[in-house]
Amino acid sequence: MKSSAKKTKKKVAILGATSHIAKGLIENFSKTSEYESYLYARSTEKVSVFLEERGISKNMAIAAFDMFPLAEYDVVINCVGIGRPEKIEEVGFDIFTITEKFDNLVIDYLQKNRKCIYINFSSGAVYGKNFIRPVDQGSISSLNVNSIDISDAYGLAKINSEAKHRALQGYNIVDIRIFSYFSRDIDINSKFLLSEAISSINDNETLLTTEDDIIRDYIHPHDLFQLVAACINKSGTNDVFDAYSKKPVTKFELFDLLARKYNFKYKVKVGVGKDSSTGVKSIYYSKNHKAKTIGYNPKYTSVEAISDESSKMIRTNHE
Repeated sequence: MKSSAKKTKKKVAILGATSHIAKGLIENFSKTSEYESYLYARSTEKVSVFLEERGISKNMAIAAFDMFPLAEYDVVINCVGIGRPEKIEEVGFDIFTITEKFDNLVIDYLQKNRKCIYINFSSGAVYGKNFIRPVDQGSISSLNVNSIDISDAYGLAKINSEAKHRALQGYNIVDIRIFSYFSRDIDINSKFLLSEAISSINDNETLLTTEDDIIRDYIHPHDLFQLVAACINKSGTNDVFDAYSKKPVTKFELFDLLARKYNFKYKVKVGVGKDSSTGVKSIYYSKNHKAKTIGYNPKYTSVEAISDESSKMIRTNHE
């Protein structure tokens, strides 16, 4: 005889619910009946507006950060961070204080709720600043300790969190390193390559770009959710995983896609390089596919992720 008992939903707290990554996770969590989500943010109004725009109403509770310690969760996902590259130099020292504040908030919670799973979003920046080849499981982080500057701060803050987490053996803590992620929820005014490209399409302008053909690995929101779900299902884990798509893409492959699809126009400015607040990232992706050991198998290539999500952002007169 089959049991008539209902399966208990897993309670998931998402910190930083207005962030780029959080929005994709929220939408995917809303599509399954397995989870009940608690969304925490500085602006609860912005979260409410987002849910209304997407037509999301079920299994979602919204609250300010100070309410976080008062409920019980099976999973806590930390999406708090600096979302725009141009903000890194601006916030300076606060990169460390913001990261520490919310990481410690969750760790304090874990110490009272040992069975809870903590999923933290880290970054490929932990490997250093200069990427001239893809990283892998044998890659070592590089840092000139006699010449540390603001461009090192972001990666150092993430390394510090990862080191704390690995030291907390016996706790269920997983770090997911993001290299590149793209969705319709990206801040169109940020200085990311795809934000600038899509703004150029919508404004019918020509984008000026450098001649270097960089490589990126854009994760689709569906695939990132699948990686998070795999981490949730692999309980009793204290580990770190690099996020990756089915296949990375070069800048000019990306531009050719947008040109074919939306009449995107760009002009190469020869002899001019572009500075980055987090270092030079010519080849920024990981061949460390350890995540497949916990069942992660990405569905989308970078090109497919960009094609799918950009179609939701381009104004109709360009379609």
